[in-house]
Amino acid sequence: MKITIIGTGYVGLVTGACLAELGNDVFCLDVDQRKIDLLNNGGIPIHEPGLEEVVARNRAAGRLQFSTDVAASVAHGQLQFIAVGTPPDEDGSADLQYVLAAARNIGRHMDGYKVIVDKSTVPVGTADRVAAALREELRARGAEHGDGAEFAVVSNPEFLKEGAAVEDFMRPDRIVIGHDDSPAGLRARDLMKLLYAPFNRNHERVYWMDVRSAEFTKYAANAMLATRISFMNELANLADQVGADIEAVRHGIGSDPRIGTSFLYAGAGYGGSCFPKDVQALERTARQYDQELLILRAVEAVNDRQKQVLGRKVVGRFGDDLTGMHFAIWGLAFKPNTDDMREAPSRVLIQELLERGATVAVHDPVAMEEARRVLALDLGEEKLARIDFKATPMEALAGAEALVIVTEWKAFRSPDFELIKARLKQPVIIDGRNLFEPPLMTGLGIEYHGIGRSVLTGK
Repeated sequence: MKITIIGTGYVGLVTGACLAELGNDVFCLDVDQRKIDLLNNGGIPIHEPGLEEVVARNRAAGRLQFSTDVAASVAHGQLQFIAVGTPPDEDGSADLQYVLAAARNIGRHMDGYKVIVDKSTVPVGTADRVAAALREELRARGAEHGDGAEFAVVSNPEFLKEGAAVEDFMRPDRIVIGHDDSPAGLRARDLMKLLYAPFNRNHERVYWMDVRSAEFTKYAANAMLATRISFMNELANLADQVGADIEAVRHGIGSDPRIGTSFLYAGAGYGGSCFPKDVQALERTARQYDQELLILRAVEAVNDRQKQVLGRKVVGRFGDDLTGMHFAIWGLAFKPNTDDMREAPSRVLIQELLERGATVAVHDPVAMEEARRVLALDLGEEKLARIDFKATPMEALAGAEALVIVTEWKAFRSPDFELIKARLKQPVIIDGRNLFEPPLMTGLGIEYHGIGRSVLTGK
């Protein structure tokens, strides 16, 4: 099938590359010439395991091309996937300017039946606005009637985890598609069914529904996952006070099949581009209908507070004034296997330590360059100069009062603890991801501070 992907960001590039991997002829459009040049020269603009190989393989096979030519992109694909960014607006709602601009471009150039697929995460009702933008452009051309003006707008939200996006796309647990029951919508259903047929050979993975329900499903899924994280973080903070081990609690409740084990890990708060933005956007949608989503408001507040928990633990151990003190930080990206620094808890921790007079040495396996860029914007050059970016985890430890772990990279799970003790000024680990077992740390002579595990350390 001939497919156009509008936007070569995280969702668009993964979607385009993976659909090409299945044998489709994919045209990826972006207005950013630098990004297109990078892709055409064999690079990729994001870090995602396995993606570079998929892109290279399908470019070489002629199934994947990158361009800034809007007219050519519209002419190429009967299926037009809109996968552009929807950043949060000032009021927390999703900014749809790029989605609607993509729709208008399709309307300006289309000549024949098109299926416009909303792949971006968008609020309920966006498909109606996309359709209105298309009709407006068709009217402006005097082409609103006839076969050349026929189209359908479909909702096909993505459910990709950063760090595992290629695997998630190629082996999906579900595919959600929303369409209407008009003749154009039913025709769109047939095309989408053909597109996703390779994923349904073992069993049906597609959930068909109306467009608004599909749009709602994406927000509901992310809001539920965010809720589980914040719920466990609140329980972890209480566990520290009452003398319970949150890891034991996690196993105890996760064994209940009604609850399950996923997204029950206590930590330093969630970040990234999805959960914070989607929770806010869903709250905003509710307010438009004179409703309050009280649970989601609490989820957001808990998460904002949880990002301060590592700073509070440092202050609790070393005092309010950290002037002259130096700390090591392992992990900067909001999660492993990505260089994404959006809403990362490390940014909150670093800012607090610097404001209290400390200096820091930091290491992340892939996010160093992006972290330097983002922290320069957060802090300014003067404070940035007090951050020492180290090439290895062990280099970051030299002369530090303590090691603070923020991101649960696999490379941090089995370190040389004797070397850690030798390099730190004091054998103190503050673990924001509960990577290690407190009794083991005590046995090694390490003062250990986890999240919700004080019962095992006496702290």
